[in-house]
Amino acid sequence: MHHSWLHGLPLPLRGAVLGAAVAGVGGGVLGLIIGLFAYPPTAWFAAFELGVPAAVLGGLAGLAIGGIVLVTKRGA
Repeated sequence: MHHSWLHGLPLPLRGAVLGAAVAGVGGGVLGLIIGLFAYPPTAWFAAFELGVPAAVLGGLAGLAIGGIVLVTKRGA
């Protein structure tokens, strides 16, 4: 699989995209599982209810980590 668009992004933005994707998918899956146990008819909403905030936090964490790595690389 070719990811040239991802490698073309600045490091902090690349971290934000990857962090949001990984955390968002993980949060969505966890929300779906919890929702299926709690109340199956609204399990799809639980996936969004956990997935979206997880994606936002993952994106912010990825942005911060990417920025730290970028600053560290420039200082070395």
